[in-house]
Amino acid sequence: MARFDVTDAEWALIEGRLPVAASGPLPRRVRDQFNGVLWRFRTGSGWRDVPDRYGPWSTVYSRFNAWAKAGVFQALMDALIAEAAARGQVGLELVSVDSTVVRAHHESAGLAVAGETLDALEQALTEEKGVPLPEQGPVLRVMRRRPRQTRAPRTRRTRTVPRHGAVVRPGRRRPGSAAPEAG
Repeated sequence: MARFDVTDAEWALIEGRLPVAASGPLPRRVRDQFNGVLWRFRTGSGWRDVPDRYGPWSTVYSRFNAWAKAGVFQALMDALIAEAAARGQVGLELVSVDSTVVRAHHESAGLAVAGETLDALEQALTEEKGVPLPEQGPVLRVMRRRPRQTRAPRTRRTRTVPRHGAVVRPGRRRPGSAAPEAG
């Protein structure tokens, strides 16, 4: 048994809740495949990297896929929570949210809110806190976005190009050509 594989006591709780085929051969290595699924998600590796001790990676993936589509993992989680609650072993101190892996999309940096929606939010915040909005602390204050200043459109500069394709630059003339004054 590998370091993080389920123990015999844990497997006793899990085994009866995993589906087994009604007909045909019974899966011989269900526990290994279950541990393979747990290993894959614990490490974040690809399916092809699942160690051989859990069986062929394709079998582990197929078993996971079938269980996921059948809702086995949700049912298993619900049953284990109910079992722990019946034993009096459920506590909120076990709940953990790790925000280090939560990423926001780059477009979530600014939120555009319609004026009437913003007014309703400000009114609700004032009613909830019992303090007018300007007197609330900076964390609770809803800030109005300043209107963007519009810029004048840029005009494009054009360059004069003579017939032969050379660019005319001030103060220079092409060799062999007459000076501009010599018309």
